[in-house]
Amino acid sequence: MLKKYFGSRKKFRSLSSQQSHPHKKDQALSRNLSWPHLIALGVGAIVGTGIYTLVGVGADRAGPAVVIAFIIAGLICATAALGYAELSTLIPEAGGAYTYAYMAIGRHMAWIVGWSLILEYSLASSTVAVGWSAYLVGWLHSFGINLPAALLAGPHDGGIINLPAVIVALSIALLLTAGAKESATLTLALVILKLSALVLFVVLTMPAFHFEYYHPFMPYGFVSHISPDGKVRGVMAAAAILFFAFYGFDTVATAAEETKNPKRDLTIGIIGSMTISVLIYIGVAACLLGAAPFSEFIKSGEPLALILRNLHHETAAKWIAAAALVALPSVIMAMIYGQSRVFFVMARDHLLPPFLAKVNKHGTPSQVTLFTGIVIALIAGFFRLDELAELANAGTLVAFIAVGLSLIILRVREGERTRRFSCPFPFVIGSVTVIGCLYLFTSLPLHTTIRFLLWNAIGLVFYGSYNLYKRKKQKSL
Repeated sequence: MLKKYFGSRKKFRSLSSQQSHPHKKDQALSRNLSWPHLIALGVGAIVGTGIYTLVGVGADRAGPAVVIAFIIAGLICATAALGYAELSTLIPEAGGAYTYAYMAIGRHMAWIVGWSLILEYSLASSTVAVGWSAYLVGWLHSFGINLPAALLAGPHDGGIINLPAVIVALSIALLLTAGAKESATLTLALVILKLSALVLFVVLTMPAFHFEYYHPFMPYGFVSHISPDGKVRGVMAAAAILFFAFYGFDTVATAAEETKNPKRDLTIGIIGSMTISVLIYIGVAACLLGAAPFSEFIKSGEPLALILRNLHHETAAKWIAAAALVALPSVIMAMIYGQSRVFFVMARDHLLPPFLAKVNKHGTPSQVTLFTGIVIALIAGFFRLDELAELANAGTLVAFIAVGLSLIILRVREGERTRRFSCPFPFVIGSVTVIGCLYLFTSLPLHTTIRFLLWNAIGLVFYGSYNLYKRKKQKSL
């Protein structure tokens, strides 16, 4: 009965067979990543647009209480991270939440999760590319260099295309085809640079900290609502979009088949990257809100550099912006990496055309990586930052709900299997993940929910049509 509604489930394989790659040679990924690469991949994906740009968007919705919004979003992500940590060691295969849903629930649910992950990674990468473009414009402007306005924004802002965002997305996609280890090593260097710049921001803004900037602390209330000016306000409204600032650790789970020791290193990568990122976010957000009234930076695409300029740290502002220019691409790199692996595994499972599951001589799915880069570049070139972030959040929330459900289901059905990392209170953690993500989902604007449902409707039409095409093709043979 359940198979009829959820589809067939993927079978468990032994760890030895997982590590020996029982797939065709041209569909097997190379194992060359260790835990430092995974932590860098996770931190590289998490710490980015959320602290460099979206903190202004969140403050516009919640005021100084955006700090509470950060904590709420972080706690929900932390419960999901614990679920990912257990499932990644129980099922050390590429695909992340898509693969977990396939094994725990069934093929149909796996498709919805995979389709949602495609939305998450595509729009997250595009959002960061747009944020990177804003930092490029501000950094060049500080040197008296002004690029043509028509090439710095999409049609929604009176421009033609956001050309810098397009260029950075395509460049990173090309770089990723060189190999996972090479890309991860570069990401590690970029992450060190990015964290150094954020620490510098904290050091320079702490002397200018004023508690009065935190009053009134919660000017728009706690619950998400529509304010008289027509905007979505409240702490939970901010949490729904700042949720975007914390996820990215799930990218680590997609690297399972490229990890030398997945049973150990995946847990370190997921928990370690999440812990480092939470500490960085709390420090930077607190100092930003204490250094100036939130009204001064809510409209800025580069709030950190703006505040430093206002505090007369002109040189530091330039270096912070320069660090963002160099380091923000690590987020794009991690997200393109994650999406290409989800595409790759879905194609290998015959849910997408099989040519997407081919790897090059480096053991990298180059075709699907380049395809991913093109899609992300087009989105970044023509759409709005806030809408992109909220749609990406919707996709991630569905993936996290699937992880929470998979954690509970597999503890019941596969409870005797060995787990290198066991999530504490799995039924509580799984339930909190599901309920928390559902609440955040309902806090998203109605137009975002409608667009997300439309996206999944398109996906289900493709899913059904492609399955019908495959059956007809098999009958004709």
